[in-house]
Amino acid sequence: MKGIRIMTIALPLLMLAAVLHAQAPVKHPSLLYTAERIEEVKLRMKDDPTMATAWKELKRTADVKVKDRKIADLDYLSLVYLMTGEKVYVERIKEILLDAIQAEAWSSTEMLARKPAWRADLGLSHKAYLTAIAYDAVYNDLSASERIQIAQGLKRIALEPSLGDWLLEPTRIHSLNSMGHNWWTSCACMGGILALSLQNEVPEARSMAEALNEALPDWFSFAGDVLQNKPKSFDAAGGMYESLNYANFGIQEALQFRLAWKNAMPGQPMPEIPELKPLAEYFMHVCYPRTGMLYNLNFGDSHKNVCAESTLMLLYALGEKDDNIIWYINQVEQGQHRDGYFLNRPMGFLYTPDLRKAPAEPKIGKSQLFADFGWATMRTSWQKDATMLAVKSGHTWNHSHADASSFILYHKGVDILKDGGNCWYPNPAYRNYFFQSEAHNVVLFNGRGQSRYQQYHGSMLDGRLHHLMDGGNCRYVLADATGPYADQFHRYFRHFLWLDNVIYVIDDLGTHEAGEFQWLWHPGGEARKRGFDLTVTNGESSVVVRPLYPRLLANSDFVHDYPDDLWWEVVETPSEDLKGTDSYYSFHLPGKTDRVKAVNAIILKENPDDKDLPEMERREGKDWIGLRIRHQGKVTDLYINQLADGRLMHSNSWIEADGWSTDAYMWTVTYDEGTNPADARNLFLCYGSALRRDGQSYFSSLSKLFVMCQPSADGSGLVLQMDGQPQMRASFGHLQKPASLEVNGKREAVNYSNQCLKIVVNR
Repeated sequence: MKGIRIMTIALPLLMLAAVLHAQAPVKHPSLLYTAERIEEVKLRMKDDPTMATAWKELKRTADVKVKDRKIADLDYLSLVYLMTGEKVYVERIKEILLDAIQAEAWSSTEMLARKPAWRADLGLSHKAYLTAIAYDAVYNDLSASERIQIAQGLKRIALEPSLGDWLLEPTRIHSLNSMGHNWWTSCACMGGILALSLQNEVPEARSMAEALNEALPDWFSFAGDVLQNKPKSFDAAGGMYESLNYANFGIQEALQFRLAWKNAMPGQPMPEIPELKPLAEYFMHVCYPRTGMLYNLNFGDSHKNVCAESTLMLLYALGEKDDNIIWYINQVEQGQHRDGYFLNRPMGFLYTPDLRKAPAEPKIGKSQLFADFGWATMRTSWQKDATMLAVKSGHTWNHSHADASSFILYHKGVDILKDGGNCWYPNPAYRNYFFQSEAHNVVLFNGRGQSRYQQYHGSMLDGRLHHLMDGGNCRYVLADATGPYADQFHRYFRHFLWLDNVIYVIDDLGTHEAGEFQWLWHPGGEARKRGFDLTVTNGESSVVVRPLYPRLLANSDFVHDYPDDLWWEVVETPSEDLKGTDSYYSFHLPGKTDRVKAVNAIILKENPDDKDLPEMERREGKDWIGLRIRHQGKVTDLYINQLADGRLMHSNSWIEADGWSTDAYMWTVTYDEGTNPADARNLFLCYGSALRRDGQSYFSSLSKLFVMCQPSADGSGLVLQMDGQPQMRASFGHLQKPASLEVNGKREAVNYSNQCLKIVVNR
């Protein structure tokens, strides 16, 4: 009987050997810690002190970890072995792998309890990755029987659950519709890396990896669905709606497999993934360079210290040789977040480009709209500690919070008006506060924000951002949050108009019934209410929040003496680290109404002691409200058309204001103090078809457009921005013939006749 048992084991091994002989074996190491990479970093260490220092730290860390027997240490042990060839690391890696395959399963009890049972989760996937790297690293030091023993064990415990649950028939239980965000790439792609590692000893592993290689583009191109209310994964301009944290994680996992495939399967095709091309610029636009660690937008389940250097390193290694990528990585402080690729960690040591070649600033625009998933950023410059405004109004679900129309303002190095943050998901504060509208800079109605139903089922009607325009000293974007608030609002628009050193947040709100409105402000520093203003200060950063319409903030703490003005309360909340408390300000409009036009000014101070602030005069006329803003010899008149808010069925909202005649929703004219407003060359028109004065047509278009008009830097030319329709035809009749013309960033021929400049734009 013993002889028969030996034969039944030996025969499959002989058959397997024949299969392997017929198929060219994969050379090891071949995944990510390749011989070429090892040699490259050894050369860099000779003339790059930072690399030499990082290596010493890596070696010290591995020498501590080699005393343990943990799967979590395999990446360090594998790298240091390949760098040194010291057998002590091989023996420990071998012991860890042989111990690991003795487990009954790596699946978690919680996931196995689901119906159907989930055999593979993020924890299993991470182990699959680490064991794949380790098996690849010590492959040549294992005996043939050890290779087969470990490979068969890893197939049972990790490979089959990973790709069986997430990719392959007839056992797959997940789809891109149900779990197509970061879990899919982690679980499938880490299983794919393990398949690449095991393919010499597990013949079917190669076809598993091939199936994933073919399927991976589907994750990037997923366009969402209607029945289960899933949004598309990637914006046309790059990036992912889930949050920067999960965008980076999900893409990183995908690119690790793609790079491992490229290394392990040289010459084998990789399908095109167009969504990779704009990724680098996406991560640039959502970062905030500053003195100290690089900040990033923390909309949703992210933190401001989380960065995307790992994804960008992998893109660079895959051939995206963009200097902007080196700039970004150079901004990141070593060790600033948990999951990063840093020089003193294995993947960072191998894949960090030479940062000595980093440019001083990236060569990209200062503003960006991600229209598909509803993010926008605008900034004064790419220098450190500049000012950046970020606005969000998109889908709500899963890792994307109930924050339609919210914003974050970075100024002088800090998020001076911040997002409420995020915490560990099992804590009740996550579902009761951090995810909800109260944790964001939004408007509540009757004390309520977005429906809590959306946290679990999504916002059936998403928010949107439109008409981003950047004219340097004039910037604009429109947020539409009506959909996510549709149970209470029939109109929820926020206009962000940034003129010089003031950001005007202009709210156009209409509700289904009369009720109470309140505005939330989350200070990123010490907040003090002083007279009509709320001042927020953090170090050298300081802003003034000044409500202007529909009412001022009550001037005194004796609120009962000002019954018609805004009253305020300070609301205590959990702090993001859950170790203390935080707070936000809530401005309440007294009384009940179903329609509000609100204007709040956010004044950017040069420093906390800055007293040279703009003077703002509230002005009103028939069917309009507005401001006259004076600062440093310049005057800006802002007009808001009270008839252009949808109350008229056919929107013939013509009004007269200070000699201007228009149907525009809103407009500004800027001119020097003491000069005639009629001579203004700086104009902003929001949703208007005409602007006239004294029988002169300043602007005309058959469709209502969004227009910025400014003189060129030398004063002889004209710079225009226009938005609102795919094809736009407009004329400007108040200008002398400009020497040059730029429209939407492109140089155009000057078409000027009969004292009129004519413009045609095809987008």
